[in-house]
Amino acid sequence: MTETTIIGGRFHGPPGSGNGGYCCGVVAGFLEGTASVRLRIPPPLDVPLQVRREGNGVAVFHGDELVATGSPSSLDIEIPDPPDFATAVAASARYRGFESHFYPGCFVCGPERAQGDGLRVFAGPLEPGKGRRDMVAASWIPDESLADSSGNISPEFLWAVLDCPGAYSFSEPQTGAILLGELSVEIRGCVAPGEKCVVTGWEIGHEGRKHYTGTALFGESGSCRAVGFATWFEVQTKPE
Repeated sequence: MTETTIIGGRFHGPPGSGNGGYCCGVVAGFLEGTASVRLRIPPPLDVPLQVRREGNGVAVFHGDELVATGSPSSLDIEIPDPPDFATAVAASARYRGFESHFYPGCFVCGPERAQGDGLRVFAGPLEPGKGRRDMVAASWIPDESLADSSGNISPEFLWAVLDCPGAYSFSEPQTGAILLGELSVEIRGCVAPGEKCVVTGWEIGHEGRKHYTGTALFGESGSCRAVGFATWFEVQTKPE
């Protein structure tokens, strides 16, 4: 059976293509439970994408071109203790994307996006003594426009906020840009509109131009509502 989906233009990351975390969340919506989604090309916007069931997973195509694949997965990573909301607010003020940003219009982390349009998740480093040295954190208060029929924040937006903070947990490459290659997410609980959330990111390891990061989303009570594991690639966009 073939189904279809469309990534709306509002949800772009780089100009002309979908934000990686949001797109992964859309693909994961065709699966049950914890899932891993691998992006094969930058997801195109505002065009029908065909979603084909393949075994226990899915493959997403634009015409004959493979866009993404998704499959059931599991996550087993250590989640560092998060800072409190006030500390996350302070960390957001140190977001390096305010000074330099590859994609300032990104749906998740773009500072050019207005409140109520983009998610405005600005992950910055913690002050010494406030948590792990390699951790970034952001405050996030989702609005009602992100809720689904249950009244809670729709899962694809939880995937989205677990995307970009990972990219800010390691040093910005001297040349080129950073693109999401694969994201695995386990959703552990619901998030309500207006809830004061904390999002964290940390680097787990790297191999050359490939980086592995963890991200986590905490609700107002301090409980972990979702956790992610991502693979990032440094992509050359200009000569070294």
